Amino acid sequence: MNTFSIGDAEIGGRRLFVIAGPCVVESAEMCVQVAAKMREACAARGLPYVFKASYRKANRSSGRSFAGLSGDEGLAALARVRRDVGVPVITDVHESHETQAAAEVADALQIPAFLCRQTALLEAAARTGRAVNVKKGQFVAPADMTQAVDKLVAAGANRILLTERGTTFGYGDLVVDMRAFSILRETGWPTVYDATHSLQRPGGAETGGDRRFALPLMRAALAAGADGLFFETHPDPARARSDAATQLPLAEAPHFLDEALRIRDALGDRAHA
Repeated sequence: MNTFSIGDAEIGGRRLFVIAGPCVVESAEMCVQVAAKMREACAARGLPYVFKASYRKANRSSGRSFAGLSGDEGLAALARVRRDVGVPVITDVHESHETQAAAEVADALQIPAFLCRQTALLEAAARTGRAVNVKKGQFVAPADMTQAVDKLVAAGANRILLTERGTTFGYGDLVVDMRAFSILRETGWPTVYDATHSLQRPGGAETGGDRRFALPLMRAALAAGADGLFFETHPDPARARSDAATQLPLAEAPHFLDEALRIRDALGDRAHA
């Protein structure tokens, strides 16, 4: 398994690593609040932590949905988190021309699931020299993610993560195939379980979901071999401007981490088999 660092966070080592934050940058103040709380919770448990928030959302169900702050405010908020809280940052990029500006403030770039086959976007992200997290498309078989990895490596990427976030199951639902983690790990790169997007019920004017299943699915994914844990968390999910149905309450994040560690501790060395 390839191991590397994103900022000061060890990725792919023996410790579970955590990528977490609000779905989208709503304000710099809220991002700093979430990052500080998550940094504290992860540090207390010895977990490497990377802050996540999208500075802009290009894949909203409705054209009326909140897509981010105006101008460069979203990127400025991420830069403030990195500076004031002292944690590494990852953010989504949706088009090739975005990658360089995002790379100036983020330690890692994330390729959204719907765009995981976009060759030019993958290549542009790789050329920034930042770590790249590719979310497996809802329509893509786990074994086919080798194609995304090959594109990244050919373009110079040497720090890659692959994230499972559920597979389309008919209309308006997702299912998590627990075989995916073993298959994705065959690429040699760390795998991540997205514990909140996997709960979505896509479709309609806005995406719904059911956060009740976050704990059981997270337990199963870690038992199945995921190296890292991704989840979105918000101080008041009911008022979140994106993914309100699936983001975890920030106050519950420490308990979620404790549950994750119980699974990893129970597995022992088998977690890395």
